[in-house]
Amino acid sequence: MADIPRHLRACLDMGKIAFLAILVSGGIVLQILACALYNNWWPMLSVIMYVLLPMPLLFFAGSDSTSLFNESDNSWINAAKFMTGASAVGSIAIPSILKHAGLIGWGALAFDLSSYVVFIVAILSYICVGDDSDNYYSYI
Repeated sequence: MADIPRHLRACLDMGKIAFLAILVSGGIVLQILACALYNNWWPMLSVIMYVLLPMPLLFFAGSDSTSLFNESDNSWINAAKFMTGASAVGSIAIPSILKHAGLIGWGALAFDLSSYVVFIVAILSYICVGDDSDNYYSYI
């Protein structure tokens, strides 16, 4: 992409950020629809897990994101990976438990899990978009 003019590159970078914003907004809308359409606000419990999901990585890994994708001897990094995985499982488990307990219906479960999938796609898109060739996303 070195031969692309600077103004066009800036436009493409803004398009990437807009795409990520649309994904996150879509996930939030699906989460709210899971509650509002069925007049049952129990599915909002999974929002707690969405908030807790990045916290171990922020607190224990800090800005060293390269250690998250390879094996590390640092026990704090390993603890952060474990707690993040537990939070990710909790994001699926909470709506499933609520459905099993009869507190939410199949539609709310579908909206809640689809919201989770959209958030995961947004996170994976962020990882793929922020490649090593540019530091454009280093401030996000």
